[in-house]
Amino acid sequence: MYDVLLLNHVENRYANTSLFVQICHLLSVVCCYAQTTPRTGTISGLVRDKNTQEVLIGVGIQLEGTPNGTATDAEGRYKLAAPVGSYNVKATFVGYKPLTKFNINLTSGNAQEVSFELEEEAKSLNEVVVTTNRAVAAVASVETPNSIQRLSTEEIRSNPGGNFDISRVIQALPGVGGTAGSVGGFRNDIVIRGGAPNENVYFLDGIEIPVINHFATQGSAGGPTGILNVSFIEDVTLKSSSWEAKYDNALASVFQFKQREGNKERLSGNVRLSATELAGTLEGPLSKNTTFLASARRSYLQLLFSAIDLPIRPSYWDFQYKTTTKINAKTTLTTLGVGAIDDFSFAVPQKSTPNREYILRANPIIKQWNYTIGVSVKRLIDNGFVNIALSRNMFDNSLTRYEDNTKPSATTKTLDATSQEIENKLRVDVNKFIDGWKFSYGGVAQYVKYNTDFFNQFRREVRNAQGVVLQPAANIRFNTDIAFVRYGFFGQFAKTFGRVSLSGGLRTDMNTFTNEGNNPLRALSPRVAVSYALTDKWNINASVGQYYKLPIYTALGFRNELGTLVNKDNKYIGSTHFVAGVEFIPKPSTRFTIEGFYKNYQNYPISVRDRISLANQGGEFGAIGNERTQSSGKGRAYGMEVFFQQKLTKNIFATASYTLVWSQFSGFDGRLIPSAWDSRHLLSGILGRKFKRGWEIGMRYRFASGAPYTPFDLVASQRNYAAVGTGVLDFAQLNSLRLRSFNQFDFRIDKKWNYRRATLDVFFDVTNAFVLSNPAFPQYTFQRTTDGADWLTTNGQPLAADGANGQPLILRNEDPSVVPTLGFIVEF
Repeated sequence: MYDVLLLNHVENRYANTSLFVQICHLLSVVCCYAQTTPRTGTISGLVRDKNTQEVLIGVGIQLEGTPNGTATDAEGRYKLAAPVGSYNVKATFVGYKPLTKFNINLTSGNAQEVSFELEEEAKSLNEVVVTTNRAVAAVASVETPNSIQRLSTEEIRSNPGGNFDISRVIQALPGVGGTAGSVGGFRNDIVIRGGAPNENVYFLDGIEIPVINHFATQGSAGGPTGILNVSFIEDVTLKSSSWEAKYDNALASVFQFKQREGNKERLSGNVRLSATELAGTLEGPLSKNTTFLASARRSYLQLLFSAIDLPIRPSYWDFQYKTTTKINAKTTLTTLGVGAIDDFSFAVPQKSTPNREYILRANPIIKQWNYTIGVSVKRLIDNGFVNIALSRNMFDNSLTRYEDNTKPSATTKTLDATSQEIENKLRVDVNKFIDGWKFSYGGVAQYVKYNTDFFNQFRREVRNAQGVVLQPAANIRFNTDIAFVRYGFFGQFAKTFGRVSLSGGLRTDMNTFTNEGNNPLRALSPRVAVSYALTDKWNINASVGQYYKLPIYTALGFRNELGTLVNKDNKYIGSTHFVAGVEFIPKPSTRFTIEGFYKNYQNYPISVRDRISLANQGGEFGAIGNERTQSSGKGRAYGMEVFFQQKLTKNIFATASYTLVWSQFSGFDGRLIPSAWDSRHLLSGILGRKFKRGWEIGMRYRFASGAPYTPFDLVASQRNYAAVGTGVLDFAQLNSLRLRSFNQFDFRIDKKWNYRRATLDVFFDVTNAFVLSNPAFPQYTFQRTTDGADWLTTNGQPLAADGANGQPLILRNEDPSVVPTLGFIVEF
């Protein structure tokens, strides 16, 4: 988001001069120190049995297309050296399905840590066995045969326009849309198959991470910039249906972020500098059996925005760490942590414009910090393993807004909210594999605390000259402090019978807060999935499941003017999924899928004040849910997706996806209408090519048909703009209009220089290289005088409190912007 704001307001000659100076400086450094001597890189890792997690000894590891190979040792580890470059690494073992990891980039700066989990071949002589190289097909599993995609770390790093932001990169996957695609591309609101952003859950090595974006919208999940460090990530898996029963509180999807282990042999790391931030990562051994990863990142956007006279001052830090300790041959201890500090403030611009005045008045001053820390133990047992995870996460959010954010005053304050969400979680799951049957069972217990002190002015009182009230004041003021327990249990099985694979699961979730929360039948969620192998290349998959989610804490903690917790009658939100599709794997590196899906929602919260579904909220900065809600809403999302993935083959890799989706939710009237996430057509494509001497180029194209939006109530907007800083939407015409389509082409060029113990990667990334106009929601404001010093009024007098003499102006908010980024990464 901030890159876009920056380039929208920088004069072309400033941007071009700055860019030219940076390019010349970096190229001069490279030319002085470039090395031509052939360099080597190393790759190492661990190979385990996927079902039992036992290490495998003697597994063959081969760099495809080269004579370089080795085998795992008595501890299941391997190490291999080869000339720097990109390779596909294949693991083979008798009795197991071969597995290939694609596009592994070896450099002289950092050692690559790449681990494998191999799946045993079917053993029964009475069954028809269809053998498939599960290289790219290893994405799917017996438990989740459909609606699953995966991205490797190299696909994340080299994604054009991604800026090393995992939250932005995953928008290339099928079914992923929302404001990230069709409303300017400014935010990371992850919308899966037409569901709201808060319908997803995120797990980092088995630990739930509630906040993955800076400046997050409370009650939702989106924000402009992701928190997670891509240097830690081994791969990212998206499950948009038929996820395992061990995952709770998800309606639309489950994201699994798998982190690698730190370097076991020496201290190493990297430093990354780009147009918006400076980041550093360090890793290495702490002892013979313990490794670590640690990183810190700092933005410096506030300095750039000050230099070019933009009124916003965003600033953030984030931190991340992981340690892995092998206690003995059967027990592994992992600790991890993720945290962020965010500060979004304002400054008086030297020159005022309607657009800058809107920014100053519409957005809140944000002060946030959050963290998640966790410890997990994996213990191998007979024919399986046990996971025990203990974690704590906390989100502290402070929002303040004034009629003019550059002139704070107690009398002009329109928003003042401070809140904390705290969760303490214990998760246990037992996994067994016996005679081809996979079983898992376990539970979760959480102690939750939520508190807030909240004030929000929606409109001020308006009287006419005779003192008659034309518009009563509308304010919300309350404070709350609640604590309760959430708990749940699950069980799952899976088995392959020749060509047919079958899995089923059941879970229930309860809580001690809502009126019906302790009833195990209210959130009983069964699911079943089946896959049939037509041939070694074709599979038919289908699944049906019921999923539940507790309403957001901001709604549960709301109190009315009498101090009563009026939302305790809210119910678990339900969603029933029906999915069927076909998977085609013509060769180990290529995968096609096509799926149809239908999701039916029950008990969706509806705003009593606005009479609309909360499914439409979450795409703006601030917080949602601080109001009276009723669990009477319904909804549906349905459509189809097509996905193609080509892993690295002959130095080319590519993905392409198309999604057709309808998303509809009801308000108090029970009528289903398009939701804010009803983007209909979503198209994304990525093409990458690796060249000799460390050169690489990537291109990405995204398209989304126009997002729905709600027109302004012009009378109410004029009366209240001076007080609330935004227009007032006419919810009687909810989502009745649509923006124009979103189109964006990004490209990226990388060049790597490998030295004896270091690597320099210089990259040039351009977002929206074709300078296409991408519309965002219109913005309501008033006209300014020619010199920008004051409001332009109809009578030449100061702006009236009710805006009666203001001259309304609706900003179209669709100026094209291009964001070039030049940066470098030093590995050592």
